[in-house]
Amino acid sequence: MASFQKLHGFSSQFLLLVIVLMFLSTVPLALGQCEEETENSCHNKAEATKLKLIAIAAILLTSMIGVCAPLFSKLIQALQPDRNLFIVIKAFASGVILATGYMHVLPDSFNDLMSECLPENPWRKFPFTTFVAMLSAILTLMVDSFAMSTYKKHCSKGLVADGGDVAGSLENGNSQIQNLGHGHAHVSAFEKNDVASQLLRHRVIAQILELGIIVHSVVIGLAMGASDNQCTIKSLIAALCFHQMFEGMGLGGCILQAEYKFKMKAIMVFFFSATTPLGIVLGMLLEKVYSETSPTALIVVGLLNACSAGLLNYMALVDLLAADFMGPKLQTNMKLQGWSYVAVLLGAGLMSLMAKWA
Repeated sequence: MASFQKLHGFSSQFLLLVIVLMFLSTVPLALGQCEEETENSCHNKAEATKLKLIAIAAILLTSMIGVCAPLFSKLIQALQPDRNLFIVIKAFASGVILATGYMHVLPDSFNDLMSECLPENPWRKFPFTTFVAMLSAILTLMVDSFAMSTYKKHCSKGLVADGGDVAGSLENGNSQIQNLGHGHAHVSAFEKNDVASQLLRHRVIAQILELGIIVHSVVIGLAMGASDNQCTIKSLIAALCFHQMFEGMGLGGCILQAEYKFKMKAIMVFFFSATTPLGIVLGMLLEKVYSETSPTALIVVGLLNACSAGLLNYMALVDLLAADFMGPKLQTNMKLQGWSYVAVLLGAGLMSLMAKWA
């Protein structure tokens, strides 16, 4: 339990860091601003404000529906984590998360960091987006690995003690029944360690995945809130509602497998559901001083998106898709594996199509 509490504290510190970085990126940025957008029929502040309020309500509702749906699986037996339907839905949501990283977050980062508003040297002389995304993926692997190895090292002390008991009984020439009894206890200890290790892995996956989603959600919410382009906002509302619902289903499945208590589930649901609407509100409040085309905003938002892309791509491929498709459930059921691949392609395809509007 101590390891779980440390992990919760680690996650909270990261969330705090993200929030601080986002506030730093919203300091008055009118100075050094690049070209202003040309006025056209799409720029209407009053209409844009109405659409933003609709967006806040719609995105909040769809986010809560998506992330909460798996958490109420006890009411629907077919959505239990050990059922085939749950596996297929999770595969679909994993495809959505994968496409989010590759088709939405990475291109946004490229657009920001390769902008003409930034100096050619160093921003267009070096691919910072892919470099930062790569480092983010490696850092995610390190966090994933260190969390697991620390926990296993802590638990191995109990297993070594059990092994010592077995060795001692053999040396003392105890009866075969005693040896078998110790052997069963040793196997039981390994089984318990494996279950606890798997639970920790699910918790690490849930928290790191939520971190990557939150970073991008705040960034896109801030951009929407600061914009007065009603044409852009209209297309974003539909795309973000689809995105948040199915991405939330993937996260909700991870939260369900992590077996958190109600309080922790509520905290994670709140952070996922509220970050995009809060980003929109923050953008509306800072509309007069925040400029998407200022060098500071382009650099900060571009780097944050690159970090988020690396994290989401790693989580989708390694901790979600590879873990499920290489696991015993799908490896022993070719029909279910086939349907899961269809679900992945469908989720990734639909989310890729959304890139046309957002």
